Amino acid sequence: MNAYKDIQAYRVGPLLTATDFLFVFPFLEVIRRRKATSLRMEPGGGGSPWQSKADKKAIREDIGHGATFLTNHRDIIMDAAWLSYLLRMRYFIRPYMGIGNNLLSKRWIEWLVRYNRCYVVIRNGGAKDAIKNAQHLSAYIHYLRHKGESIWLAQREGRAKDGNDVTQPAVLKMLTMGCDDFLSAVRELNICPVSISYELDPCDYLKAAEMQQRRDNPHWHKRKGEDELSMKTGIFGKKGRVVYRITPSLNHWMDAHKEELEAMTRNEQVQAVAKRIDYQIHIGYEIYDRGEAFEQYLQERLALIDIPNKDEAFLTDKLREMYRNPVLNYEAAKQRTD
Repeated sequence: MNAYKDIQAYRVGPLLTATDFLFVFPFLEVIRRRKATSLRMEPGGGGSPWQSKADKKAIREDIGHGATFLTNHRDIIMDAAWLSYLLRMRYFIRPYMGIGNNLLSKRWIEWLVRYNRCYVVIRNGGAKDAIKNAQHLSAYIHYLRHKGESIWLAQREGRAKDGNDVTQPAVLKMLTMGCDDFLSAVRELNICPVSISYELDPCDYLKAAEMQQRRDNPHWHKRKGEDELSMKTGIFGKKGRVVYRITPSLNHWMDAHKEELEAMTRNEQVQAVAKRIDYQIHIGYEIYDRGEAFEQYLQERLALIDIPNKDEAFLTDKLREMYRNPVLNYEAAKQRTD
């Protein structure tokens, strides 16, 4: 009996490799050429402190036997798709990727994503179901890691609509459910935070519209088809320059702060690890010089929003905010000394 049948990614051996290079990767290459000015992956680099050859070699070694790639979350599909593409092309790593069951609106979509190494994160149900599902997912992720597999997971549930990337402690608690020693569980996961930077977010105007609608109606919910629209827009919209930066495993930092971390309560350990993930993601951002033309771009995005009682001042502020917050977080990370 397969304990993980309801959430597992399908493994098809040589067929997976064939579909990668015959269908999936050519499609991603077309998107890269048509919708991104450039796409690159760097170990360390940018404004991060991990720039030397020795540091970059250490990062390669960190991921050589599998890792948990925890990233910020901008786009429903492309965050994971391009990470998988870049890891495969540079390091020949093919991570398993988490996808919410709320996005599997059709049976064929579920089959497609599972055959492309996506495991299912079940998000519906009551409080008891949520705990049970989290335990099940945590066990499956540890099962994959024990086999030396790599995993992708976002640092939070849902995209950061305002561009303020902060790790949800609930994600870390889920990953370590059922483990007596939080720090040992984190070490086994071998978490390597990855920073994702898009020069332009194709879904920026959709995110701004959603923020106004939630402001105006706290009980507002997405209508049927809105997630699909966001997925389509994220795939086919223009993105400008896109940069992925892999940062070192948290295990190095944990080794350097072993006594301090062990003296903490479990909740304090969770908070400390979450803040460290935030730091490594923030310091890895690519900071873009947007220039005066960016204001015109924002006005063009504002014009795409079609909602009742359109609050242009609020929407413009939210559009600016989602591009400003990564810069503020990067500047704050540069001031840290740990």
